[in-house]
Amino acid sequence: MRPEALRFHPLESIGRKEKRSMPGINGPSDYSREPPRHPCLRINAKEPFNAEPPRNALVSSYVTPTDLFYKRNHGPIPVVDDIKRYHVFIGGLIEKPGQLSMDDIRKLPKYNVTATLQCAGNRRTAMSKTRTVRGVGWDICALGNATWGGAKLSDVLELVGISKLTAVSSLGGKHVEFTSVDKCKEEKGGPYKASIPLSQATNPEADVLLAYEMNGEILNRDHGYPLRVVVPGVIGARSVKWLDRIDIIDEECQGFFMQKDYKMFPPSVNWDNIDWSTRKPQMDFPVQCAICSFEDVDVVPPGKITVSGYAVSGGGRGIERVDISVDGGKSWIEANRYQKCGVPYASDDINSDKWAWVLFKAVVDVPEKAEIIAKAVDSAANVQPEKVDDIWNLRGILNTAWHRVQVQRTPVANSNL
Repeated sequence: MRPEALRFHPLESIGRKEKRSMPGINGPSDYSREPPRHPCLRINAKEPFNAEPPRNALVSSYVTPTDLFYKRNHGPIPVVDDIKRYHVFIGGLIEKPGQLSMDDIRKLPKYNVTATLQCAGNRRTAMSKTRTVRGVGWDICALGNATWGGAKLSDVLELVGISKLTAVSSLGGKHVEFTSVDKCKEEKGGPYKASIPLSQATNPEADVLLAYEMNGEILNRDHGYPLRVVVPGVIGARSVKWLDRIDIIDEECQGFFMQKDYKMFPPSVNWDNIDWSTRKPQMDFPVQCAICSFEDVDVVPPGKITVSGYAVSGGGRGIERVDISVDGGKSWIEANRYQKCGVPYASDDINSDKWAWVLFKAVVDVPEKAEIIAKAVDSAANVQPEKVDDIWNLRGILNTAWHRVQVQRTPVANSNL
């Protein structure tokens, strides 16, 4: 039911030409107005800006501080000219297209959802060591866990006559397309676009948000101010930032990032024989974990050491187990898993955040030289593959192979000196 205080503005009342001039936000053509960033971020590309935090900083807390959350951009960061003029336009296969202001969206019930966003290219650098891939080079920190605040997309779509748990609209729409103000060279200077199925968008349990807060504060510019989409359990490429419009469409988005990028191909496919139409756009991310307590190669003190990191799976699947090996995979011990302090973690417990990562720790005794390995198993019994070679793909996405770190012990001092 539409809240009485909420005003939904049909396009007929504002004029279609006026609509295109009212967003109040624009995508600049250069990088002269970029926001400040945390100095500890590891920059993987300057223009557009792409960066990730150091490993140990990433898992220093369950909720990733906003400044340390990875930055993934395809162009200059959009600038809000006038927040009072900012509107999100809703159109496509609906009977009464219209628009919502930020005030309108804030009047809808607010939800807080703790969810991990992960770039599909996370751990791409390691995959490129097997064979060359194309894309921004990422270590293991192109992800972060945040508490997002905003309106549920299912509530927003009810305002235009689309009921909850709807898979096909009355006019034949089956997908929801999100369009950004962001201008991308991959789209030939056009806006970034992505879509999700209507059945997911209208399901309140899917927790898809139009988010205007991150970690209890207003979104900053790097993360989509004033409004972004957050699609939990799905690769970050579908959580469109700097939202301009929402359209109900009959087939999935035909933009570059849905049709010619972020698709998973077998190792036999390369750029000389690729056929993009043979694969569906990637949505859920597979089970993943990585060790964050050590760099490769680190020197560690004699005795027992603590191995820590993150584990996460897509689609709302929890983490059932994280296994650690210090002898190259010959034997394994199970790590302790946790999310919030003082709350026992179970993958299917109502008190666990189903869209969020799980942190892990294990105390181990390493030999003089060791390869520490971590692998995770999710609640559907999916397990990370052993070798990168088996999942190599030309775009370098979804590297979920066992994570390996080489360490060496410092020599024990000679007590006879």
